[in-house]
Amino acid sequence: MNQSPPPQAWMQESLREGYSALSRGDHQGAINGARRVLTAKPDLPEGHFLVGLVAQDRSDLATAVQAFGSVTKLAPAHSAAWAQLARLFMRMGHINRADEALAQAVAHQDGNPAVQDAIATVYSLLGDQQAASEWLERALAQQPQHLGFLINRANNRMFLGDFDGAEDSLHKALAVNPDNANAHWLLSNLRRAGDRSHIDRLQQLLAVERPPRDQAYLNYGLGKELEDLGDWEEAFAAFAAGAAARRSVLAYDEAAEVAMFEALQQQLDRDWLDSRPPGCPDPSPIFIIGQPRTGTTLVERIITSHSQVHSAGELRQFDSAIRRLVNYRGRARHSAQLVQQASEIDVQRLGEAYLSTSRQLRGTLPRFVDKLPTNYRYLPLILAALPNAKVIHLQRDPMDACFASFKQLFADAYPHSYEQREMGRHHARYFRLMQCWRERFGDRFLDLPYETVAADPDTHARRLIDFLELPWEDACLDFHRQSGAVTTASAVQVREAAHTRSVGRWRRYESQLAPLRETLEAEGIPLQLPR
Repeated sequence: MNQSPPPQAWMQESLREGYSALSRGDHQGAINGARRVLTAKPDLPEGHFLVGLVAQDRSDLATAVQAFGSVTKLAPAHSAAWAQLARLFMRMGHINRADEALAQAVAHQDGNPAVQDAIATVYSLLGDQQAASEWLERALAQQPQHLGFLINRANNRMFLGDFDGAEDSLHKALAVNPDNANAHWLLSNLRRAGDRSHIDRLQQLLAVERPPRDQAYLNYGLGKELEDLGDWEEAFAAFAAGAAARRSVLAYDEAAEVAMFEALQQQLDRDWLDSRPPGCPDPSPIFIIGQPRTGTTLVERIITSHSQVHSAGELRQFDSAIRRLVNYRGRARHSAQLVQQASEIDVQRLGEAYLSTSRQLRGTLPRFVDKLPTNYRYLPLILAALPNAKVIHLQRDPMDACFASFKQLFADAYPHSYEQREMGRHHARYFRLMQCWRERFGDRFLDLPYETVAADPDTHARRLIDFLELPWEDACLDFHRQSGAVTTASAVQVREAAHTRSVGRWRRYESQLAPLRETLEAEGIPLQLPR
C-alpha cells in the first residue's frame, strides 16, 4: 500500500497560521489556511480537523461532522476527532452515534489533555458530572494553567455545588487571561454583587469591540450584577445586548419546532396511550417538568431532602433513549419525524432503556428525581413507558417565566429565549401543549404553580410528599441546606431558602418587554395564571 508523503514545511506553517487565525476568531483566515493545504494534500488529517473546528465554531454542524468524519477515515485512531464528533452528535441529538464516537475517543486517547477535556465535555452533556470531573482533573494535572480547562472545571464545580472550588478555578483562569469573558460571566453568577467593582471591570471590557460570544458573556454578567444592585433600567439594557449578541450566532429552526409540537398532539392521544402494551413497572422515577427557570429546581430540592429520594439532576436519558431506540438521524434535532418514530416505539423497552442508562446517576435510594424541564414534550411517552412513575408539572406566570429565561445565558439549550417574539411564540406552543396533555392525561400528573410554592413552601412541601406517597420528613423544609450536584442555570440560587423576590419581577421592565407581552396576548396566553 502506497503511503502518502509527509506534509511539507510550508503546509505545516500554513496550518499553524490557520489555527492561529481561528484562535483570534478569524474564520476566513483559518479556512484560507486549510484550503491551501488541502488543495495540495487532500489526505492531510489536520487540514480536515481545522475545517471541522471552524465549521463547529460557526454552528455549521453538517460541515463539521463531515470534516471530522474525514479525519477519522484518514486516521482511525485520531482521538481528538472522535471526541469532537461525540460532542457534535450530542448537539444534534444523534445519541447512538455520540455513544460510538465517545467510545472511540476513550479507546484511542493517549493522555492528550485536550482530548481528555473534550471527553469531559461529552460526559457533561450526557449528564454525568462526576465522570466529567474525573476527565477534567486528568487534563488539568498536565496543564494546570490551561484557560479552557480551568473554565470547564469551574462550570463542573458549580454543577456539583462546590462554589469555593469554582471560584478558585475562575481566579486562576483570570490570572492566565484577565480579559476572558466566560470567566467573568461565571464569576458574576457565583455571588450576589455587593458593590460596583466588578461591574466597572465588565464595562471596561465591553468598551472594546469583541466577538458576539464574548459580548453575550460580558453583558449577561453585567445585567445580573446590575440587577443585584437594583439598577433595573441598566440591567435590562445589558440583558438585551447580551441576548442580541447570543441570537446572532444561533441557528434556531422554529418551523421544525412547530411541526414537532403539532405532531406530538396528533400522534400521542388517549387512544394511543390506551393501546400501548404494559410499560416498565419500576416506580422509582419522579419527573419534574415545565419551562426552565420556573421553580423546577426549587421543587426538586424539597423532594430530594427526603431520605428516600435521590437527586439525579437534569437527565437527558429519556430523550436519549428514544433517539437510540429509533436510531434517529434527522437533520433537525427536534422534528415531526422523531415524534412519528417515537409513537411506534416499544414502550417497555423505552422504560427499561431509560432506567438502564440512568442507573449510575440515580443513586441507591428507592426513588430518584429527573428534573429536565423539557421532558414535558414526552409526557405521554413517560406515562406509557413508566406507568408507575410520578410526574410534577411546574407552572409560572408567562411573563415572569419568559423574562427569567431571557435574562439567562444558557449553553446550547433554549435557542428561542434570546428574542422576545420568538420566545413568546415558543411559550404559547408549550402552554397549549400542556393544556392538551392536561385534557388527555390530567389525572396522571400534578400541576403546581411556582408562585404558591415560593410563598408557602411548608404547605406545598407536604402536598408534594403526599403526592409521592412517601411518609413526611421535616428535612423537606430545610431543602436549601442540601449538598449535591445541580446541573442547571439555578445552581447558585437554589442553595438559598425559598423567596418571592422574583414573582412579578417582569413589571420592573414592563415597557422594555412590550414585544413579549404583545406576542403572548396575540397568541391568547394569559399573563397571569389562576392561583
